Amino acid sequence: MPVTINKDTCIGCGACCGVCPVGALSMDGDKSTCDESTCIDCGACVATCPVEAITQ
Repeated sequence: MPVTINKDTCIGCGACCGVCPVGALSMDGDKSTCDESTCIDCGACVATCPVEAITQ
C-alpha cells in the first residue's frame, strides 16, 4: 500500500522527494505528492519527513 501524504501538514520542503529510491514522490506546487503506481512502500520518506506528514 502506498504512503499517504497529509497535505495540511506538509510544509513542501521536498526532503521526501530526495530520499525516494524509485522516484515516486514529487512536488505538486508547494506540496509533496506520491505516484501510487510507483511507490514500493519502503518507508524512507516517512522517516525523513520533518513534520510527520507522511504515513504508511
